[in-house]
Amino acid sequence: MTAVPGPPALFRALRDDLEFPLAWGTSPLRDFGQWRRTARAKVGELLVVPEPEAVPYAAEYTPGPEADGYRRQLVTLSLTRHTRARGALLTPHGTGPFPAVLLLHDHGSRFDIGKEKCVRPWYDDTRLASAEEWAGRYYGGRFTGDELARRGHVVLCLDALGWGERGPLGYGQQQALASNLYHLGSSLAGLHAREDQRAAAFLAGLESVDARRVAAAGFSMGGYRAWQAAALGDHVAAAASVSWMTGLKEMMVPGNNTLRGQSAFHMLHPGLARHLDIPDVASMAAPKPMLFLGGEQDHLFTAEGVRTAYGKLRAVWRGLGAADRLRTETWPGIGHSFPPRMQDEVFAWLDSVTAAPS
Repeated sequence: MTAVPGPPALFRALRDDLEFPLAWGTSPLRDFGQWRRTARAKVGELLVVPEPEAVPYAAEYTPGPEADGYRRQLVTLSLTRHTRARGALLTPHGTGPFPAVLLLHDHGSRFDIGKEKCVRPWYDDTRLASAEEWAGRYYGGRFTGDELARRGHVVLCLDALGWGERGPLGYGQQQALASNLYHLGSSLAGLHAREDQRAAAFLAGLESVDARRVAAAGFSMGGYRAWQAAALGDHVAAAASVSWMTGLKEMMVPGNNTLRGQSAFHMLHPGLARHLDIPDVASMAAPKPMLFLGGEQDHLFTAEGVRTAYGKLRAVWRGLGAADRLRTETWPGIGHSFPPRMQDEVFAWLDSVTAAPS
């Protein structure tokens, strides 16, 4: 079951014991709004990191060179009482307010770049070389943030703790970082979740942004963070998640990357599985427009896990009379990557769900 010595029978027994009693449809609560409030409160409790206080963002802006159709800035924000992060802010030319995308970078076991995985860095030649290599490997040579800005979206992409200017971590240091935060009564995954909520609120509050048309989007760990941001808060009105959705039990199988620890700690909320499955958490976003795309050859997620998760999600949106607001697709011939043809599908979907109301 695991990559380290241990009692497989115990692990299987604990996995089989999971019943997800707080899931919509299993919980005794029958009013969806009441269920979502209850489920959010439970998840919030298990994030361990307290809900961010009204700490001033104290935003500091550094202008960059103009791009083709949009303005580039670096912005540094206070996300919690103890953390500040720098990110790229791209704003289309013209008269706003514009739709916006909170763009969340992937994990990839590559820590020297964070925001630069999504936005072409104009401010650091060393990071530019790394970013171009990364974009070529997983994104077909594109920078998704720049593409979105050209299409008329304000884009905010921040470094998560451990990446880019907030790192870099070494791969093995992830586990130590998570352990240290647990010892201090905190949580690495919980900190990411809280910071993403604050980033979404900052983006929605910009004068250039239509607060009703803020979406979250990301690939891999960024896809996880995107649907989580939509589920846990109200500033994100829609989300596009690429290559991160599965049922928990179906993911916990021999050889799965999650069982190694390390990168799993960025997405692991201790105790949550005793209450909710992964798609149950994502279901708190219903009935918002949501897009889930995955590759048929993605080695990180079993086909059974993806089918299970998609089935649970569809049942929730369908039960709310909002089946047309949810898309769940598995693309043949694609592994764990976000190629241009898949990007084009996401861009078109974001254009459609963030269009100005008539």
